[in-house]
Amino acid sequence: MALKGLDIFKLSPKKNCKECGSPTCMAFCMKVAQGAISIDKCPYFSDDAKAMLNEQTAPPMKTIAVGSHKLGGETVLYRHEKTLVNKNLYAVAVGTTLSAEEVDAKLADLQKVDYERIGERMYVEFVFVANTQSDPAVYAELVKKAAATGRDLILECWDVECAKAALEVAGKNVILDGATPDNWEAMNDIATAAGVVLGVSATSLSDLYDTVKKLEGKGNKNLVLDVTGKTAKETLANAVLVRRTAIKDGDRSFGYPSIVNVARLAKGDDHLQTAYATLFTEKYGSILVMEHMTYAQALPLYGLRQNIFTDPQKPMKVESKIYPLNGADENSPCALTVDFALTYFLVSGELERSNQPVNLIITDASGMSVLTAWAAGKFSSSTVKKTFETLDIENKIKNRTLIIPGKVAVMKGEIQEKLPGWNGDVGPLEAGRLPKYMNDME
Repeated sequence: MALKGLDIFKLSPKKNCKECGSPTCMAFCMKVAQGAISIDKCPYFSDDAKAMLNEQTAPPMKTIAVGSHKLGGETVLYRHEKTLVNKNLYAVAVGTTLSAEEVDAKLADLQKVDYERIGERMYVEFVFVANTQSDPAVYAELVKKAAATGRDLILECWDVECAKAALEVAGKNVILDGATPDNWEAMNDIATAAGVVLGVSATSLSDLYDTVKKLEGKGNKNLVLDVTGKTAKETLANAVLVRRTAIKDGDRSFGYPSIVNVARLAKGDDHLQTAYATLFTEKYGSILVMEHMTYAQALPLYGLRQNIFTDPQKPMKVESKIYPLNGADENSPCALTVDFALTYFLVSGELERSNQPVNLIITDASGMSVLTAWAAGKFSSSTVKKTFETLDIENKIKNRTLIIPGKVAVMKGEIQEKLPGWNGDVGPLEAGRLPKYMNDME
């Protein structure tokens, strides 16, 4: 059960020193209980009390760091309850069953999926390196190839000697996915000595739970749980039960991030793999292992992930700047719209479909849609003028045609007053009519 502010206050030194930034010790304890401030801010709690309180007030699901990536740390099951913390990550699988040429091709292909969407880099974060043989040199060579991609690694290896050889060439940004009920002691020693995260798997949830308890008894809480079952149905049940046990029941032995091997479940069916990946992006795969990742798969998956793991109270915005479309240059006309991500994608997509060169100018409207921003005073002739000044558009664009969103046609006169020399043209009411509008322009 989570501690309340009064519980923490009973353990406090009750000094109103205000060094923590709170007006009273009680106020500080309330903030600690709400997770708004760390107990370490108070210099007078004993080390034992701090350790106990940090453990009690920590999220029910532990945050695990692999390189620059963070997994877990969730406090709720659903996005509408509270903002989700750490997004899913994706891995592409290679293995010792593949030829050298097949491995090289897959490693090259996964690096091609690397683009930006609404200020966030979208790429394959991990390489999943599976070992099915017993020659340490063979596995180490494969791991070395995977490490050369610059991606973090997940080493699925149950052979102790192969795991040792692989870790010597893999670096530190690694998950050793190799602990089972049979070898957990040896794998724990290897992972602990190397300072890497240890992945735990078992044929049943009860065996998985018992193995985690044994590892925790050895002092290792730097874990992830491989919940992949024989079927998608079993895997989903495992993922949901593990997450619910940690968050709803407060059992921290299941409070670790999870790995779901979607490639193994789909068995070569690309469409099924994408469908499964969508399912486990929502519930509850921390890392999803794919057979491969193409742009056709990445665009919907990463878009879904970004929607789920974006703060619902924080609007999704694109950067306020000039976006040249269809080879536009300084002599091409300009179109104006707001920075709301959905508006940007709709407008830019339709403008690209017109095949006419145009400079799309995005003005800062606090992430609101056109009409909402206009009604709130966030999209006006004054804000447009400020955008033109900030982006130095007068000196960058020679063409003086500016297409204004049709729904705010009333701004035309005001914009022309604020921007003398510019010819304001009122565009269509709907983005879908932009291709015809652009092609009909003289």
